[in-house]
Amino acid sequence: MPPRFVRLGETGRRPVTIEIDGEPATALEGDTLLVALLANTGHLRESEFGDGPRAGFCLMGACQDCWVWTAEGERLRACSTPVAAGMRIVTRGAEKLWPSRM
Repeated sequence: MPPRFVRLGETGRRPVTIEIDGEPATALEGDTLLVALLANTGHLRESEFGDGPRAGFCLMGACQDCWVWTAEGERLRACSTPVAAGMRIVTRGAEKLWPSRM
């Protein structure tokens, strides 16, 4: 699936390298994880309830639809978490990696 976001402006910010599901990805300093994920992938995450790919809903931290995980198992809201260099984000299979945290 192609990326959902295409960056048209604010291209002068410093690039930041993160990892999404084991693959390298680039964001810009100041981006949220939601922006980074949707600019690099076709969706935000897979639903843990089996109803398919998710792309976020409210985009302001109220709906609980944008939860992703760090490679260490910490849950993060993608819409309100700024990217940081070296972040390792997991968007699918977290329920298998950390079943007690789901």
